[in-house]
Amino acid sequence: MAEKKSLSRSLSARHVSMIAIGGTIGTGLFLGSGESIHKAGPFILVIYLITGLFVFLMMRALGELLLSDTTKIIFVDFIKKYLGKRIGYIMGWTYWLGWLVIAMSELTAVGTYMQFWFPHIPTWIWELIFLAALYSINIIAVSAFGETEFWFALIKIIAILAIIVTAIIMLLFQFHTAKGTVQLSNLWNYGLSSGNNWQIIAAFQMAFFSFLGVEFVGVSAAETKDPLKNIPHSINSVIMRILIFYIGALMAIMIIQPWPDYSAGHSPFVQVFAGIGIKAAAGIINFVVLTAAASSLNSSLFTTGRMLFSLAKPDSYFAHLNRQLIPMRSITLSTGIVALVVFINYLFPEGAFKLITSVASAAFLIIYMFLMLTHIKYRKSADYRQGPKLFPLPAAPYSDYLTIIFMGIIFLILLFNPETTLTTVITIVWFVFIYLLSRHKF
Repeated sequence: MAEKKSLSRSLSARHVSMIAIGGTIGTGLFLGSGESIHKAGPFILVIYLITGLFVFLMMRALGELLLSDTTKIIFVDFIKKYLGKRIGYIMGWTYWLGWLVIAMSELTAVGTYMQFWFPHIPTWIWELIFLAALYSINIIAVSAFGETEFWFALIKIIAILAIIVTAIIMLLFQFHTAKGTVQLSNLWNYGLSSGNNWQIIAAFQMAFFSFLGVEFVGVSAAETKDPLKNIPHSINSVIMRILIFYIGALMAIMIIQPWPDYSAGHSPFVQVFAGIGIKAAAGIINFVVLTAAASSLNSSLFTTGRMLFSLAKPDSYFAHLNRQLIPMRSITLSTGIVALVVFINYLFPEGAFKLITSVASAAFLIIYMFLMLTHIKYRKSADYRQGPKLFPLPAAPYSDYLTIIFMGIIFLILLFNPETTLTTVITIVWFVFIYLLSRHKF
């Protein structure tokens, strides 16, 4: 059987660092954190710290796997190797489908955000323009993709740092806003939480999904110039990004304005900018979330192309690489499927599409748990015993088990939360279906 060609290694340390940051900072921070603050209050800082710790442990497990064999395309290849081809098949196609759904939802969001400035232009026009532009970037060169992600991530970083710096300045000079004095005691003067235990528990679920896609740096691992150096650096800096971009930003928001004054249905960034007198707040944040959505869409096209390439048999049509060593055929098919969202938006109501997106989110949770199981299996293998032991996960296998337990608890929260019970059940049905389908393959 013919062997697959190796993917291009054109991503620099600068690209990989920004890709990792971009994967850590999602639109959930800019749009969804208002609901998190509303439900959990300042206790959301503790929730993000705990959740961030387990996300970091997952990333360390992923990093150890990637560096144990840098010829592997993506982490699903390790699942296939250590848990079996059937599990690899199930997780691989689930991961591919999950990213396709995320791409569809982000493409829909792009069209919606553009209507803020151009309300008379149909959303489908913007959707096709953005999709065509990002598809072109993905098939030109890997470095072009990396450069695009670099600037997308930089915009998000600037927005967050602006909030933090603004909070520090206002705190030092004791500024007054329409909501009162900017002071550190705003963090505890109004209580440390909403007092509703179920809302606090549910906030763990929202915090976890804010990190969804953080593993993307691993998907790009096969295409870094120096994976032995770049991957450990990017993964180790995840914890610092969590402290700065999540803890720092949320703390700044709650210092500037008392947390009970934030409404769940609006971006806290818009509310805080508006509260300090910046009239263009909505436009600024709309631009930031537009770039965040475009970044996620860009990453989705990159990921689904590599995923399909990895799943394809070595001599098949989708295992082909172009002259730039890019899986263009796989990217083209994935992009074509994503383009169907233009028609789906006409055929299905918004609620139905959000339902599908939630299913993808729950599926990722299971994929992450199987990633940790794969790491446990690797640690018991001859590959680990006889290998160089690069970038080991601290406190393994106990940290593996604790991470699996934590993710299992999040899954149970999803299952018993009335708002997400249906989507979680659909996810379980999907896994039963794909398992039964795999029995005819293996």
